[in-house]
Amino acid sequence: MKILVTGGAGYVGGSVAAILVERGHCVTVLDNLCRSTRSQVPPGVAFVEADIADRTKVEALLRDLQPDSVMHFAALIEAGESMQRPEAYFRNNTASTLSLLESMLAANVRRLVFSSTAAVYGEPKSTPIEESAELAPSNAYGESKLLVEHMLQWFHRVHGLRYASLRYFNVGGALPSRGEAHDPETHLIPLILDVALGRRKSIAIYGDDYPTPDGTCVRDYVHIKDLAEAHILALNALDAHTRMILNLGNGSGFSVKEVIEAARVVTGHPIPVVIEGRRAGDPVRLVASSEQARSILGWQPQHSELNEIIASAWEWHQQRYSRP
Repeated sequence: MKILVTGGAGYVGGSVAAILVERGHCVTVLDNLCRSTRSQVPPGVAFVEADIADRTKVEALLRDLQPDSVMHFAALIEAGESMQRPEAYFRNNTASTLSLLESMLAANVRRLVFSSTAAVYGEPKSTPIEESAELAPSNAYGESKLLVEHMLQWFHRVHGLRYASLRYFNVGGALPSRGEAHDPETHLIPLILDVALGRRKSIAIYGDDYPTPDGTCVRDYVHIKDLAEAHILALNALDAHTRMILNLGNGSGFSVKEVIEAARVVTGHPIPVVIEGRRAGDPVRLVASSEQARSILGWQPQHSELNEIIASAWEWHQQRYSRP
């Protein structure tokens, strides 16, 4: 199968692209490298440096490639930043995706796997969260993704677009050749591991007075390998299903303090903590119900233990930062 992967130099998109290549698919990565580098593009794939908002270039690429599907990961992803610069998120995540969809229509490409987010739910009324839960984002990042989901429904209805929108929760862990490293880094597990590596003095906890057992926010963590498998299953399921909206998570919630304590066990380092004030737009608890993904896709996460997720990330981070 020929597949165009947008944002394929990133952590999730690059991991999916790498596994697709391993399985014999013909993959082209499109990325503007605004928060990644050329070296992060998986080996064995064609690479085009461009922005998805560039209609002329993207439409020409799609007409030339005639891919069977597009897998769309290109986006800004920091909820905290989105509450400081919402305009950047609506431009990059929402408006640019509209441009991509228009390019797909012009080139007669009608299959899409979209990287959505649990942030579309905002502060849920109950957990685990099902796909039918109220959609009320509490930050601009979640809103920017929800607006894309609304567009996809209409493109499906009017233009026959077949799509899967995958709402995933916190992603962690590493493949043997790929791990999580952003610049700047804002995600919890790599930040904690930076402390264990001596690259940071401490890890900040943003609020310890939430209504949870230990006062810190609770999140559902899914291993990057399991997440990538779900994307590939969704891609294949578009043969039988014209529209899918699915949660991807383990169904287990871990607090920030629990993640830090697990990292202490895995790394053998003390990992000092500094308590900071709450961040705007942070929901108290996000835990997924992924029963539909299991039923429709046959998805069965194989790496659901928190210590296993952190251990794979720790192994990759040690290799990455021990290089000369």
